[in-house]
Amino acid sequence: MASTAPHRFKTISEFHKFRELPKPEHPLISVINVEAISRLQDSEPVSLVLDFYCIALKRNFNGKMKYGQQAYDFDEGIMTFMSPGQVFSIEVNNNEKLKHSGWILYIHPDFLWNTPLARKIKEYEYFDYSVHEALFLSEKEEEMISAIMLNIEQEYQANIDKFSQDLIIAQLELLLTYAGRFYNRQFLTRKISSHKTLNKLEDLLTEYFNSDDLMKRGLPTVTYIAEALNVSPSYLSGLLKTLTGQSTQQHIHEKLIEKAKERLSTTTLSVSEIAYTLGFEHSQSFSKLFKKKTNLSPLEFRNAFI
Repeated sequence: MASTAPHRFKTISEFHKFRELPKPEHPLISVINVEAISRLQDSEPVSLVLDFYCIALKRNFNGKMKYGQQAYDFDEGIMTFMSPGQVFSIEVNNNEKLKHSGWILYIHPDFLWNTPLARKIKEYEYFDYSVHEALFLSEKEEEMISAIMLNIEQEYQANIDKFSQDLIIAQLELLLTYAGRFYNRQFLTRKISSHKTLNKLEDLLTEYFNSDDLMKRGLPTVTYIAEALNVSPSYLSGLLKTLTGQSTQQHIHEKLIEKAKERLSTTTLSVSEIAYTLGFEHSQSFSKLFKKKTNLSPLEFRNAFI
């Protein structure tokens, strides 16, 4: 019976051995043709944790990728991004081979040490997206990503010299930049699902700020909003920035200011009372935010209606 504890892999070499792949030609970076992984281990752990980055391009995938308790099936070209420490699992019928094609790129953080990418890679939000928020690629996009992965593979397979790391880092940055562009395209081209999410967000914020127990609940957090919409916080932020130019936090503040203006102009509640009813612990924080968003203090705004 397989252990329920996550199986951790600290090195790429350990993971190669586990997947019965040849020893990696470079200890800190590896490109794998996924057709070489034909079957999962009979004693496949329930969940896996890698201490290195994993960027996968797969198509015709007949297994299920699972994050937490949610499993997803994919049957077209997709890209997924995982940063060190994320938990995942792959499930497939024991009587079947794992059928898929594509490439997987593994990069150990030590490979990025003392390069600008060591810090910059943490700024790419899609490493925090959930598996069901994978990047779906067109045939042309797939070809571009595959070509970059092959360039990386060819570079570390060649004789290592003082230019090798810089060239691989440059290719990796190119791949990550293209991924950002393609995600931006996905937000725009999947308009129906994207705008449904935006509409749900507006309805959720309206309901939240109209609730009678707002004083007790406090202001909604980005994490609360994302969970209610069944998306990751980073994905929601990326989607909203593309569609509206504003982050999730800015949307929360917009709805908050809208509700504050309504109460300032239609009630005789004091500024402190309005702040408390909107979920603020301190009225000064409310006044500061209102001034920042409107260039007027709450009282100055109210006086304009007198």
